[in-house]
Amino acid sequence: MIGILHIGSFALYGVAGALLGVSLMRDMRRLTALASIVVAVGLVIHAAGLADFTATWDQLPLAGLGPALSTLAFLIGLGFLMAATLGHASTVGLVLVPIVTVLTAVAAVVGIAPGDSPTSYRAGWFFLHIFFAFVGIAGLAVAFAAGLMYLLQFRELKSKHFGAIFRFFPPLETLDRLGRRGLLIGFPFLTLALLLGWAWTVSFDVPPGNLKLTWVVLIWVVFLTALLARLGAGQKAERGALASVIGFIVVVVLYVVLRVQEVQQGVFL
Repeated sequence: MIGILHIGSFALYGVAGALLGVSLMRDMRRLTALASIVVAVGLVIHAAGLADFTATWDQLPLAGLGPALSTLAFLIGLGFLMAATLGHASTVGLVLVPIVTVLTAVAAVVGIAPGDSPTSYRAGWFFLHIFFAFVGIAGLAVAFAAGLMYLLQFRELKSKHFGAIFRFFPPLETLDRLGRRGLLIGFPFLTLALLLGWAWTVSFDVPPGNLKLTWVVLIWVVFLTALLARLGAGQKAERGALASVIGFIVVVVLYVVLRVQEVQQGVFL
């Protein structure tokens, strides 16, 4: 049932992505509202799959590659829904929905099964550490989507080429506000994740240089850099957008490197 629910949510995310693509190519903005509804239904099914995992395995879907990616996809999907409803920027789904779709697909392919972490590591605050980190990453994903669209929209305006992007994307002010909120919401959660991760290493005598904690520290640095880029004079909105885009790409690359190293070391927390 867990796999079936994930396949169902993946299919709905794919439909939503297709609707957003068609709405951009044919300038049919009314399809964006329909895409948001489809994503919302997909999130309900996705949530049922995560709940089924928790009931079946008696643990939260945070340890193990499949469950972790599934939870991250769900949180990014929620981030999109918040941006679409509260931020009036449903078109950011052009970036966020494909990310959610790919993460859900990878999770379903690798399998939604618990990780092989030691039982002692499955303390409540360890899972809370991972959850807070994922909320932070979801905030960074929203900032990435807003930043990427900001840069594309800014380029359109600068070149005075008022094409589909200009007509379809939200105004620069809306994208800048959304990117800033994504960072401001995600940064406190990531800070809490970092503090809990440090407490976890102290309590369980985890050796220095733990891969996952190092990754969280690097993400925290990315967040701080993106926030600092928005300070000062000049084109701070453009700097902030560029920092969010580059930072998210760095986080993704670091995660791939982390997983490769874990495979080599035989560690799968």
